[in-house]
Amino acid sequence: MGTGQRLRGKNALVFGAAGSIGSVVAKEMAAEGAHVYISGRSRPRLDAVAECIAADGGDARVAVVDAEDAGAVDAYVDGVAKEAGTIDVVFNAMGPRVAAYGNGKPAMQLTVDEFMLPLATLIKSQFITSRAAARHMVVQRSGAIILVTGSPARPHGPGTTAIGTAFGAIENFTRSLAQEVSPQGVRVVCVRTAAMPETRTIRETGELLSAAMHVSEEQVLGRLANMTLLKVSPSIADTARAAVFAASDDARMMTGTVLNVSAGAVD
Repeated sequence: MGTGQRLRGKNALVFGAAGSIGSVVAKEMAAEGAHVYISGRSRPRLDAVAECIAADGGDARVAVVDAEDAGAVDAYVDGVAKEAGTIDVVFNAMGPRVAAYGNGKPAMQLTVDEFMLPLATLIKSQFITSRAAARHMVVQRSGAIILVTGSPARPHGPGTTAIGTAFGAIENFTRSLAQEVSPQGVRVVCVRTAAMPETRTIRETGELLSAAMHVSEEQVLGRLANMTLLKVSPSIADTARAAVFAASDDARMMTGTVLNVSAGAVD
């Protein structure tokens, strides 16, 4: 966990904080001094994250919020702004299950619904949470909107057509939104990572590819690591530290861009 207090005194909203990525990002932001507002759909899992943050001396507030519900998100962000005074950082880690969007399937075998699911959920949710935060940030003339994608945002082997298309759209959204809000002092940065073995997404993908390729899950993960220039896979902690950096004043000149922390993932 971080100890540099890069986010000291900042109010950070983490959506999807009950998941494998969101929970670690929330803990890292709290360890770096942020007042963390964590939300998601599972109250027990959110409470567990908050308890970990409190045990480490951090500050976390919990709310059950569906990040795909625009009205609920707007009301939640407005409430946090009224209570805290500012919205300084927003990070959204929500995502669909891999089986629902046919991860690992060749494009010609995808159904239309499978292909559209990441677009209909990821893009929708990122727009909703970014818009809600930006409305407050442009008024206060400060803030950082941090988005997250993965290496399939650029063609990175077969079987990632649906999620890769959504990731590519998120990265373009990063640049488009920055053009509108950065003149008011609001930064928009996307963190691009690669397959993180600890995440539910990669565990489930590993199971699917293992069965399809008739190799062990360890071999699948090894192949994913070998597809990076560094020949290792990033960890969730690596991604969380990158998100903290992007949100901090150390990155104050960074906006409308993608921070590539994918270990140099290439095809």
